[in-house]
Amino acid sequence: MNARTTALSALIACRRQGAWADGALKEYIARDRLDRRDAALATRLVYGVVQNRLLLDFWLERLVKGGTGRLQPVVLDILRLGLYQITQMDKIPPSAAVNEAVEQGKKYASRQAAGLINGVLRSALRQRDALTPPEDLSIRYSHPRPLVELLEAQVGAGELEALLQSHNQLPPLTVQRNPLAVSEADFRRELADAGVEATPHPWCRDSWLLQGSGSLEALPLFRRGGFYVQDPAARLAVTAAGLEPGMRVLDVCAAPGGKSFAAAMDLGGEGSVLACDIHPHKITLLERGAARLGLPNLTARLQDATAFAPELADQMDAVLADVPCSGLGVIRKKPDIRYKDLEPLGRLPEIQRRILDNVSRYVRPGGVLLYSTCTILHRENEAVAEAFLADHPEFSPEPFPLPEALGGEHRAMVTLYPHRHGTDGFFICKLRRTT
Repeated sequence: MNARTTALSALIACRRQGAWADGALKEYIARDRLDRRDAALATRLVYGVVQNRLLLDFWLERLVKGGTGRLQPVVLDILRLGLYQITQMDKIPPSAAVNEAVEQGKKYASRQAAGLINGVLRSALRQRDALTPPEDLSIRYSHPRPLVELLEAQVGAGELEALLQSHNQLPPLTVQRNPLAVSEADFRRELADAGVEATPHPWCRDSWLLQGSGSLEALPLFRRGGFYVQDPAARLAVTAAGLEPGMRVLDVCAAPGGKSFAAAMDLGGEGSVLACDIHPHKITLLERGAARLGLPNLTARLQDATAFAPELADQMDAVLADVPCSGLGVIRKKPDIRYKDLEPLGRLPEIQRRILDNVSRYVRPGGVLLYSTCTILHRENEAVAEAFLADHPEFSPEPFPLPEALGGEHRAMVTLYPHRHGTDGFFICKLRRTT
């Protein structure tokens, strides 16, 4: 298999099965046993097509005689893939992109479809200089118009384009070193020996930017628990909680486990972390992650965050509540999120409030409730926290220090943005139970 075939398989899975692009890529890269270079190309192709889908379709409507409405879905997939290479990837010879698309048309559709694909893409080559993005930001950056309006209401017209642009950039791969398993010197040496370049993150402790890593799971250092993947914004949320050895910590919406792992490491192997999730298969993921990282003080438990567990009442020094949210802060990593129906997202604040109301009962007097989301929407962030505080006078906001690179202030609530801070869009709120 080659990278373009793998990319097409992933795009077909996204369309037919509603699969997320990152999950489909992982599955098909493994199936096709791509090497590091081809895996990187397949990833670039799939993310590029998803990130630019509305723009590619805008151009195809002008290139396909009679428009794209009557095309077989797989033919449209192939055309998007070919057009993305022609218009956005200078290092790929246009002839290679066209020829591969034609062969895909023969294999997945018909010879007649292959002829259409050949004609459309060769027409695109002739008109390439005229294929420029329109002024309409929705099409230019491939964000549905209702989402553009929602984001503009959040950040204002002055920052809107920078935010949309950031969503179409591949984020760096950021990992957290496990200080319980490997020293910094050995971490760098082992990655270098594997051909991976590791650069310290500018402000996040034990966080590293990796280049040339290929499949993380194939690295010996990963397999023996030397690191795990986590965005600096999520790591900052755990740091904000101010955990100390010996504490009892509860992570109520724990999967995939990054914050639970960070908490266990902050405890230095002492104290305990109870990592809960509502999905059984995610409990398995948590247990496997903790075992790989060598975290015996972490226990995973099946638990609904909205259902009261009386045995946990007033027991926890810190409760981490990274609640279900719209996910609009991680569009860089999950580009398909932009195409989700926005209407159901309006019900999320009610669920978030129910979780906070419930899990706040687990915090002991003097303990910390750390509320976080991976969205930038005020209605899911500050509005939820402020409504909770209005109903819970036993809790008070507690400012925590931000890194100098983020302003160095002490704030109880902070929202990070990809276009401002280079992280995921993320909200952190620290609350202290005072009575």
